[in-house]
Amino acid sequence: MTSSLPPLSPPASFLPPDDPQRTVLHNEVHARPPARVRLPALVVQVAVLNAGVTREDECAHLRRLSGQAELPLERLSGNFLRLPCGHFTVKWERHSEFTRYSIVQALPDGALLGASEPELLSGLAVAPEWLRGLPGHTVSAIQLVMVEGALGDAPALMAQAQDWFGGRTVIASQLGNGHSWAVTDFQIGADGFERMLVIAVPGTSESRAGRISQRLLEVEIYRLMALRGLPVVKQLAPMLSEAESALADITARLEGKSASDQELLDTLVSLAARVERATAEHIYRFSATRAYNTLVGQRLTELREKPISGTQTLSEFMQRRLSPAIATVAATAQRLTSLSERVTRTSALLRTRVDIATETQNQVLLEKLTRGQELQLRLQSTVEGLSIAAISYYVISLLLYAGKAAKAAGAPVNPEMLVGAAIPLVLWGVWRNIRRIHAKLNGGH
Repeated sequence: MTSSLPPLSPPASFLPPDDPQRTVLHNEVHARPPARVRLPALVVQVAVLNAGVTREDECAHLRRLSGQAELPLERLSGNFLRLPCGHFTVKWERHSEFTRYSIVQALPDGALLGASEPELLSGLAVAPEWLRGLPGHTVSAIQLVMVEGALGDAPALMAQAQDWFGGRTVIASQLGNGHSWAVTDFQIGADGFERMLVIAVPGTSESRAGRISQRLLEVEIYRLMALRGLPVVKQLAPMLSEAESALADITARLEGKSASDQELLDTLVSLAARVERATAEHIYRFSATRAYNTLVGQRLTELREKPISGTQTLSEFMQRRLSPAIATVAATAQRLTSLSERVTRTSALLRTRVDIATETQNQVLLEKLTRGQELQLRLQSTVEGLSIAAISYYVISLLLYAGKAAKAAGAPVNPEMLVGAAIPLVLWGVWRNIRRIHAKLNGGH
């Protein structure tokens, strides 16, 4: 009997349209799949700074590997690639500042426990020319040897591990619940590589060995990347001391009023530009140092170390060697930020002084303008008075001539008496007309 129900629609039809980045963000958790290492193994990792190195450059170099001549550039669109090359594997990982190349292969003969400072590069699966030609500048190079061994007799095992490092002092930790040991001397050998030795209990799975190798290698590369802030600190120290001294001098001159505002302003602007330039150039390095140091702490925590009698653990070594450097970088970053804030406050003080001086000058100018207007009003009143007198004089003179003309014509008038009686009326009439004109002009404005 067949079902009459309609077929189900694809699941996507039940959802709104996807955000363009949904798939990319979801798959980020799978961007670097866990490593799998079959013991005994040799893992050679070289990390190079990739500033100025393109993915095309890296792809061209990977094509020189056996069987990878046709490697498409699209395979490098992500940040992780595992390339099987017959009896060994090459892993490529691109990060924001560096690229890691890891060769995972079988351990060469003669490098197991019991050997004394064994030679490893002669049995390397890739050609030395390929390794030497990696595009970029080396920041980390590690030979990680992973072997199986019984962990019951700690003193005998430690003696074997120390002999494997040529008798040098080593740092060692027991990892997890005692499933393995990690041993290293944190020294760069004559071949340019550091060495690490992992001794795991027999039967250790490939996935566990892969996780151990990944965490140990990441601890070392992130440690070195975190320390890249230390040369910047040493470079900045003289400039910061000079800038702090210059700012103190500017503040003293500002307090003592021993220099002009323009001179102080020019000096302060120059100092602020230097501080902001240093901040812009190095703030990323300081932030990166904090981020890498956090990653180092996370990877050490994931190792779940336990001490081995008579040796320092990896965490103790890092705490004593790395922490002071990180603290110095953090203190310098805070010092630079504090200096920038102090320059800003000093600028505000100078700006306040300039504003007060400007307001004082404006007040004096306003007072001068007010006095000028008062004088102008007085002069205007004087001129108006003279104008009234002059106009009245001309009007009265006309009236006098008119009276004399009337008397000469036989009219019974006394011109002098007539004009004398008209003087008050003329003065009032002239004054009234001038006031009316003023009123019209003021109303018009």
